[in-house]
Amino acid sequence: MNKKITVIILFLCCCSCASKVPIKEDRPFIYITNKSKYFLLPSGDIENSLDMAQSISASWQGTDYFFNAWVKADESGMEMTLLNELGVSMGELSYRNGPVSFSSQIFPESLRPEYIVADFQFCFYNDLALGHALKACGLVYKNTGNSRYILQGKTVILEIEKEQNTVRLVNHLRGYTYTLEGDFE
Repeated sequence: MNKKITVIILFLCCCSCASKVPIKEDRPFIYITNKSKYFLLPSGDIENSLDMAQSISASWQGTDYFFNAWVKADESGMEMTLLNELGVSMGELSYRNGPVSFSSQIFPESLRPEYIVADFQFCFYNDLALGHALKACGLVYKNTGNSRYILQGKTVILEIEKEQNTVRLVNHLRGYTYTLEGDFE
């Protein structure tokens, strides 16, 4: 009888101490799909350091946008200065493994800069890290050499084509396209 009481008391003690406290996640994230939460990768997962000018053309909802950027990205973080065609600053973005900082007088406040960082990671971060991160949010990552794909089941959500001096990202789900031009070699 004493053994039964001892076992019951131990069981109750263990169960009463095992309350679940929600974990607050401080890492920046985006929703790739309406349900797939992608956490930004650490800066150390970049394939190759970049310190370069880029010409960017973007298309969203039937409107085309053209601007330039100076991008410095390495193991310590990412800095991006967006410039109009006359060289006037349109905004600055910074990501150093914590919250994403973005300041701009031009872009709307509703623009979440985490999406810019995520798209950059999809283009320039290493396959192994991307594969693990995307698998964790229920998606599939494929690299076929010059092309990268993010799939939900068999549906292509996002595709990236990389050539010597051009990177083209198409987000089929959200309906936008980027083309980056620069010396990526």
